[in-house]
Amino acid sequence: MLIVLIVFVNFLPSFVSANNVIYSKEVAVLVYHHVDDQVQGSVTISTKLFERQLEAMQRQGYQFITMDQFKSFMSDGTNIPDNAVLVTFDDGYESFYTNAYPILKKMRIPAVNFVITKDLDNPTGTPLPSLTREEIKRMKKEYSGIDIQCHSDQMHAMRDGKPLLNNKITNNGVTETDDELKQRIIKDTIACVSKIRDVNGSKLVDSYAYPFGSYDDNTITYLHEAGIKYGFTTKAGITSVQTDSMQIPRINAGSPFIKPHSINNLIKQANRHQLQSITSK
Repeated sequence: MLIVLIVFVNFLPSFVSANNVIYSKEVAVLVYHHVDDQVQGSVTISTKLFERQLEAMQRQGYQFITMDQFKSFMSDGTNIPDNAVLVTFDDGYESFYTNAYPILKKMRIPAVNFVITKDLDNPTGTPLPSLTREEIKRMKKEYSGIDIQCHSDQMHAMRDGKPLLNNKITNNGVTETDDELKQRIIKDTIACVSKIRDVNGSKLVDSYAYPFGSYDDNTITYLHEAGIKYGFTTKAGITSVQTDSMQIPRINAGSPFIKPHSINNLIKQANRHQLQSITSK
């Protein structure tokens, strides 16, 4: 009887939850940053917590999709599984390779990392070590579920307390013109895309996570001109085919305070909030 009880507790709930349709024809996009067992911070979680979060989501019936599936869904309405989830990382830290990737590979869970490409040229010259080109190529060779996209080349920085991406720079009392700002954004984005294309294999580089989550209508226009089709924000929500492809919401799962069962609640909360927003229009 004891053996039967153990099997029931450990396996049957997973089977039952896996048949629970929480939402369909929508995607919950999760965002992480740093996975590390020594460093502590508001956007850093341990390897154990990261793995337990993913395990809990699998038990609850969530289905992890690739970046290619997500883009096909957004552009063509291609079918996706119920309870679809896209895992994203920002910043391109080396901890993605050393700590997160082994878990993702073992569990066969795809993910996309939005990389700050200037750091590819000097991976150890950042406060936290960054991914190298060799590490990216190795991951992509070993597991096709890994994708790399843009988090800008040199725009992940502040000037006078304002994000560089959507604010004009003033040097020696002279402020950028509208056209200079536009050309700076386009040039930086083209550089980012070019560097990632070198390590991304056959994957199309057309997606961008806004540094610090800061952007405006002009930013979107300029990024479009540079070839970007999908923009990822820091605003919470669920993505449907009606969602603006340049304003894709994401749910922060990479906080040490978010326990394994909490992500389910965050997704349901984001889904309810979106439904309320739609019905109130």
